[in-house]
Amino acid sequence: MKMFLFSSDEDTLTGLRLAGVDGCLIRSEEDLLEKLQTVRARSDIAVLLVTRTLALRYPKEILLLKKDPSLLITEIPDMEHPTVSGDGITSYVRDAVGINV
Repeated sequence: MKMFLFSSDEDTLTGLRLAGVDGCLIRSEEDLLEKLQTVRARSDIAVLLVTRTLALRYPKEILLLKKDPSLLITEIPDMEHPTVSGDGITSYVRDAVGINV
């Protein structure tokens, strides 16, 4: 199973592509709805990463998406909102790798 990214900025998209995560840039609600159909049609995508900016910009669409049992939706920091929960990137590294930075 793969991860896929919905990003609101080019830098986050590029960074995660370098880490091996495919994704797309979302510039409008129409983009979001179109890309959602594409992601739902792919059976190989299990985790959808959504930048915090998109989650704040389109809360109703993201909430509906979170109700889809076939996808795990995770909000991640981006250039405009560098933290999601206030902990910063250090907590993400600690949780993912198990090393306290």
